[in-house]
Amino acid sequence: MPPLRPRRIAALATGLALAGAVLAGCSSEGASTQCGLDQCTVTFDRGVEASIELPLLGIDAKLVGVDGDLVTVEVAGQQLSLTTEQQAAEVAGLQVTLESVTDSEIAVKISR
Repeated sequence: MPPLRPRRIAALATGLALAGAVLAGCSSEGASTQCGLDQCTVTFDRGVEASIELPLLGIDAKLVGVDGDLVTVEVAGQQLSLTTEQQAAEVAGLQVTLESVTDSEIAVKISR
């Protein structure tokens, strides 16, 4: 395999840096995320006003409330009430699934 040229190395490094920024880039309050190319799993802190901006999917998500296993979230401006047993709900062309509910956090998967 021939050695990589400096220009090619620079382009590769820039591409990897931009991809990392897109996959990790989001602004949040009381929430964190792990994103892939077409989905994000958002972990909301329980007991706080938690919200997150997901530029990769072009939406905002917010934890509205929790009552036992029933979790209400706002995704792309629409409120959804979810339980872990139900299938994905659709909003703005996205599938939203409640992954888990614990005493300290709520995990929601949002995918294309």
